[in-house]
Amino acid sequence: MTPLLKWLTVTAAILVLLGAGGLIFISQRLAPFIEHQLNTHVEGYQFTVGEAHLFPNVTLEIRRLTMIQTEHPDPPVAEIPRWKLGIQWRQIFSGVLVSDYLIDHPTLHITLPQAKKEVQDLDAVPLHKKGWRDAVYSFYPIKINEFKVVEADVTYIDQDPSKPLHLTHLNFRVGNIHNIRSPNDAYPSDLSLEGNIFDSGRVRLKGHANFLAEPHAGIDADLGLEHVPLEPLLPVTERYNFQLHGGVLSAEGHLEYSAQSDTEVHLKTMTVDNLHLDYVHTEEATAKEAQISQATKETAKKLKNAPKTLVRIDHVVVTKSEFGFVNKTAKSPYRLFLTHGDLHLDNISNHLSEGTGTVKLTGAFMGSGKTVISGTFRPEDKAPDFDMHVKIEGTQLRSLNDLLRTYGNFDVTAGQFSLFSELTVKNGEVSGYIKPLFKDIKVYDARQDEEKSFFHKMYEGLVGGVAQLLQNRQREEVATKTEVSGSLSDPTFNTWETVVNLIRNAFFKAFLPGFEREVTDKKKLRSGRSPGPGSDPGGSGSQ
Repeated sequence: MTPLLKWLTVTAAILVLLGAGGLIFISQRLAPFIEHQLNTHVEGYQFTVGEAHLFPNVTLEIRRLTMIQTEHPDPPVAEIPRWKLGIQWRQIFSGVLVSDYLIDHPTLHITLPQAKKEVQDLDAVPLHKKGWRDAVYSFYPIKINEFKVVEADVTYIDQDPSKPLHLTHLNFRVGNIHNIRSPNDAYPSDLSLEGNIFDSGRVRLKGHANFLAEPHAGIDADLGLEHVPLEPLLPVTERYNFQLHGGVLSAEGHLEYSAQSDTEVHLKTMTVDNLHLDYVHTEEATAKEAQISQATKETAKKLKNAPKTLVRIDHVVVTKSEFGFVNKTAKSPYRLFLTHGDLHLDNISNHLSEGTGTVKLTGAFMGSGKTVISGTFRPEDKAPDFDMHVKIEGTQLRSLNDLLRTYGNFDVTAGQFSLFSELTVKNGEVSGYIKPLFKDIKVYDARQDEEKSFFHKMYEGLVGGVAQLLQNRQREEVATKTEVSGSLSDPTFNTWETVVNLIRNAFFKAFLPGFEREVTDKKKLRSGRSPGPGSDPGGSGSQ
């Protein structure tokens, strides 16, 4: 070996040793420096860093990073075993210096108080102003171009720690963030997400985004859900008085949100099977119901033919399901329900240009009454606009005894109830008819005063208690078929609120007064007096 070659070899070895020693020296001080920068710049959180290493290829690796929300420190929001930041050397040939981030096997634990705090903070300070970018660029000052999360595990605890919502094997990627490959594309960044929801379900998202757009980022992506069990959502639905059991959901849709705030939410298909859903009305829920109703009105008002927002539902099917309403405020709590429920929604939208939507619900009212509720819906302009048909046939009255005990203090031992109704709502006006039918009623009545018009007083109070959807109109006591016409008492109700209230109002308007007529006429027959006009002495009721 020549003296020159020996000198070069020794010099190279010294430089390597110096470089290695420098990297070791820097690495020893990197962890506390990174921890300090994160705690200085990011609002609302505290960080600890276990280790940090800088490699010769300018790759920075952070290990055992823990993130704690300052206001709710237990549990830690995130634990990251490994976070790698490196240069995308292939992009050097494009004349830019950018980096990629890889977060490997992170674990996230989020509780309801932590989530509420984050939402409050985001209302006051948007995410891009919370200091994350400044914090990261302060210790790795190379602009990010690709972000990947591998095998994430996410747990959310709403109210009951024993019933967490668990998402596993989540993989997320965003590429070409700095629009290097296609700078003129409206959505140049590729975007993907996939993972497991509640063990057996799958979620996938694939599309594109523009994170550099002004005044805000845009996204254009397809979303799919496969075989997602719904029962784990019970801790969330309970807060809104919905008791949910069973149910499996699959769906396909598309979302676009542009930098100019043009929004399209397109649900192409959705199926739900074997769902059991009850709404539970309690005294404590009254105030919350009013708040939800008001929020629903405000949202519906914003969406009515909004030129920059299109919401479209092509096809939704709910099969083999049960829907119920539980009233725990009544003297004798009762439950009204529909079994074997099949619900079909087609072409529902918030824009008139998308055409007319249809809804059809079939099942068995109280487990016995063959039920068909159908409707044609036109997107709202200033008020709800739809036609609705209701047919309930052959409901066994004994299944309604809890309701009758509450409002009449007696039991039914036999009989059937049917209901027919056609209603049209347009330009703030409602028109149509409600027609109840009672058959073969046998009643045990514990009341002493047979002539006391308890039902009439109760009916007036009940209909008023459900907010009197229709303007006050004195009912015809002798008519079996009641014509309905007049103005909506609250035209600010959205379409679906109006539908629910009309069905509920139609049931009580038909069932209770009609039942009183039927029972009273039977008693008159037994006492030798003539029944009232419009009655059927045979007990089948007039059609």
